[in-house]
Amino acid sequence: MADEQMSFASANFDRYAKMTKRAQFLDEMDRILPWQQLCDVVRPCYPTGEGGRTSIDLERMLRIHFLQQWFNLSDPGVEETLCDSTSMRRFVGIDLGREAVPDETTVCKFRHLLEKHKLGERLFAEVNAYLRQSGVKVSTGCRYRDKRLS
Repeated sequence: MADEQMSFASANFDRYAKMTKRAQFLDEMDRILPWQQLCDVVRPCYPTGEGGRTSIDLERMLRIHFLQQWFNLSDPGVEETLCDSTSMRRFVGIDLGREAVPDETTVCKFRHLLEKHKLGERLFAEVNAYLRQSGVKVSTGCRYRDKRLS
């Protein structure tokens, strides 16, 4: 996500923090996936927020959707995990000092939008194809294997 100055709330003061495998995986997905191309798949169907509430950034919602797929999280589960996990918030681009985590209803509506337009399977297939080209294999439940390291 965009490199912005950290708020005080997002500053990490853990002197001896360790980079977890989950954080490494998310950093890799952030770096290698073509997020704008994935957004282009959904953008024609995504509400602009005109005449109502401002829509949450499409890329942010896509990242949340993939967290659900990779880590087998329900709508309430991903909301709670985002409140609890610094690495997942960083991946999605949420700074709790500036904004709240999207609630489970918002996540549910986005998932239903993808289902209605049959985009979920298409996105997952595109991501898997791109990862295969990069030598990475991911399946639901976040079983992750980097063939480049084998």
